[in-house]
Amino acid sequence: MPIELDRDIREQAVQSLQRYFTEHMEERIGNIQAGALLGFFLEEIGPVVYNLAVQDVQERLHARVSELDYECHETPFAYWAKAGKRG
Repeated sequence: MPIELDRDIREQAVQSLQRYFTEHMEERIGNIQAGALLGFFLEEIGPVVYNLAVQDVQERLHARVSELDYECHETPFAYWAKAGKRG
């Protein structure tokens, strides 16, 4: 599943890559070069980040689902125990 960015997000990412090269590599990188580099990152490294995010969400969901027993548990056949306390 390829990772696609909205046009505005892609433009911001390209600008960020250009700024990074200017400030940290002391080298200018053009719009086309930055776009190609972004495309490479999305195709090559993006799936790793995506898979880690999915794994994190799965772990969180499993933790929440395991808590359902405690949060949503109702004791069956509790009428008589409650009735004994009343009268």
